[in-house]
This record gives sequence, C-alpha cells and structure tokens, in this order.
Amino acid sequence: MNKNLLYSLIFLSVISCKNETHQVDKDQDLNQLATEYVRLALFIGQYDESFVDAYYGPDSLRPKAIHFVQEESGETGKQVFPKDSLLAAVELLQLKLMLYTSDETADSVKNRAGWILDQLTAFSRRIKIFAGDYSTFDKESKDLFGVWAPIYDEQHYKDLVNQLDKLLPGTGNIPDRFQSLANRFIIPKTKLDTVFKASIAECRKRTKQHYALPENESFTLEYVSDKPWNGYNWYKGNYTSLIQINTDLNIFIDRAIDVGSHESYPGHHVYNMLLEKNLYHDKGLIEISMYPLFSPQSLIAEGTANYGIDVAFPGNDKTVFAREVLLPLAGLDTTGISIYFKALAIKGQLNYARNEAARGLVDSTMTESEALRWLKEYALFNDETAAKSVKFIMVNRSYVINYNYGQDLARAYVESRIKANPTSENRWKVFGDLLSKEVRIGDLMKQPK
Repeated sequence: MNKNLLYSLIFLSVISCKNETHQVDKDQDLNQLATEYVRLALFIGQYDESFVDAYYGPDSLRPKAIHFVQEESGETGKQVFPKDSLLAAVELLQLKLMLYTSDETADSVKNRAGWILDQLTAFSRRIKIFAGDYSTFDKESKDLFGVWAPIYDEQHYKDLVNQLDKLLPGTGNIPDRFQSLANRFIIPKTKLDTVFKASIAECRKRTKQHYALPENESFTLEYVSDKPWNGYNWYKGNYTSLIQINTDLNIFIDRAIDVGSHESYPGHHVYNMLLEKNLYHDKGLIEISMYPLFSPQSLIAEGTANYGIDVAFPGNDKTVFAREVLLPLAGLDTTGISIYFKALAIKGQLNYARNEAARGLVDSTMTESEALRWLKEYALFNDETAAKSVKFIMVNRSYVINYNYGQDLARAYVESRIKANPTSENRWKVFGDLLSKEVRIGDLMKQPK
C-alpha cells in the first residue's frame, strides 16, 4: 500500500476517534444537565403540586421534603415560594444547555438540548404564574406550550352553529335542540363501568393491531367526583396507569369513546409507555422520566390523545361502534345516533370557542357570565358543563389550547407525511413516531420537504 495513503488513513482514523470521543463526552455532559433538569422540576413540584404530572425515574433524584414552618398568623404552612431563586436556577441551566445547540453539534445532541430548553422556558413561566405574576393568555400559552392558538371572531362561531339548523330535529334555538338530541344518549350511572370497559377494550384491541405494547402494561380504572376535568391519566411508570373518570356530570355515549381513548389507547397511556420504553429505558434519556404538566410536552400529549381518537376510529367507525355495541350495553335507544355524531363533528370545530372564553377570562376582557354565554351558545355546552369548564379555566388558564390546537397540529403533522401513501397502516406508523420521540414544537409545525 502507498505510504502516503496509509498515513492518510491513520490520520483520518485518529480524527474520527477523537470526534467520537468528543461526542461521547458531550452526551455524558448532557446527561448531567438532563439530571439537573429533573432535580429542579421535582424541587419545584414540592411547592406547586400541579408542576410534575408524572415521574418514574430514580428515587435518588427526589429532593428532601420541605419542612413546614410556623406562620406569623399562628398557622402552619410551607416555606415561602423561592420564585427568584428558582428563576435564576432555570436561567443558569438554560445557559449551560445553549452550548449544545450550535450548528457544529450533532443533530441528536442539538435536538435533545433544544427540547430541554423549550421545557425550561415553560418552567420560568409556570414559576411566575404560581407566584401570582400573570401575563396575557397568548403570552402564557406561547411560553408554556410553544404556540399561540388561532383567534376567531364571534361571527365564525355563529356560522358554524347555523350549519346545525337543518341537521338537528325539532324547532327553537340551536343549542337547546342540540342538547335535546344529546340527552337521548346519556349513559345511566349504573352502566358507566360496563360501557367504559367495553370502550377501552375496543380502543386497546385496535391499538394493539398496530403497536407492540409492553407485555406487562396495564391500567386501573376509577370513578371519581368533584374534579375540574372529565378524565385523567395518572401515569405511574413501569407501563402502568391510573385512569380516573369524573362522574360529576352526565356522561354521553360519545364521551365513553373519546375520554376512554384519550386517556388510554392510543392516548396518554400509550404515549407515556412508548416514551418510557423507547427513550428512557432503551436510550437512557433521564429527562423523559419526568413529565411537567405545563410544558410543550402537553401540547403534544393532549393533541395526540385527541387526534388518536380519529386514528383509532376513522370515518364512521365511532357511530357504528356506539350503535352496535355501546348503546345496547347502556340500555339506550339507537334512534338518531347518526345525526348526533354528524352534529358532534360540527361541534368539534366549535371547540375553539372555549379558547375565546379562556382568553377573555385570563385577560379580564370577559366576565364569568359572558364566558358562560360563549360556552353555551358557541361550544354548545349545557349549563353544568359550561360551569365546569369555567372552573377548569380558572385553575389551568391557557391549558385549554392543547386540546383543540394541539389536536389540529398533530393531525396536520401526520396527514402531511402520509400524502403519498394515505393508508390506515401508514397513518398509525407516523402517529406512532410522533408518540415516541422528543418532538420540538417547531418540528411539529414544520411541513415535510
């Protein structure tokens, strides 16, 4: 072999080894910063109980419990919330992570560091909100979830509502006629467990036809009351979840499919399992073990959970499943169910009215009574559901955008990537990819080349 060629190959080999060593060092350093990120979140969570939605990492990262102190009033409470110190800690961690986002950094490292940076922007905003330092609805949603939701005027919603006029039976105003139709399909309390278990079983069956789920995955189903939400998935790690269904309000037959799928398959339960397996266990990404509720991760979690309902039940499948399986189990008449689901499709487009009610309440441009009017006239909520929604908004502020705008972004992401092959199998595949990665919001909104 030519000596010059030999020396060149040796030189390139050495350079390659150095680059690989440098990459390993960067990965190790980033792992340490990711660990700091988790520790910081868990510490904040001791003050703000809503901060951490799930954690299944090492117990060694959990902070020591905060001791209760004696207040001047004589009452016992937690230590004063260290807002400024926490904001400084977030900023310092952000500065460290920015070293990993240059153009010279490997894409995998850059994306990982960028993903954590996006989450930390949300940390800062949530710390301020918890301390009572509020901003506008749009500013809070941008910092917390990475997006501003579209704004529609009142006429937009009036036009959508008017589309229901010829569809709905009866006479009178449209919201009342919609509610009259919906009331035919209220699940009796004594049948809730039977109907929900049948619905979730169907969701699981359809999901398992496309995804290989961990063999030991499972969930526990509970029925609760006095909650601001309809359903909740408390992910416990090791591929297990506690799914709670709120029974405060009447539950309609469609909600058994929607809430069941949203919280379980292919919704939150599957999303968290795939992240735990693919990123935490298989790749060792410690940051994934901690899910901060008010963060860009929730835009994807809620958006995919809602879009996943349509992935699992495409076309007319929900109507057929409700008519042939769920309504008989609930002991309800199936008359009018096709019209009801057609009306629900239009109602789904009206869900952005909830954002406007939330924007008005957060920005103090609407009174509570005005927000209730919007929810009843344009979101077609009944009195009880509208009141429950206002309660949710007062607690969670701009979080509502994750359900509708998050869903639309998830749908656009998947559908834009299957244009050349829009089969059900391909849709499930791309959807599964979205559930299994550290997806940044900018990438979620980016159109494929």
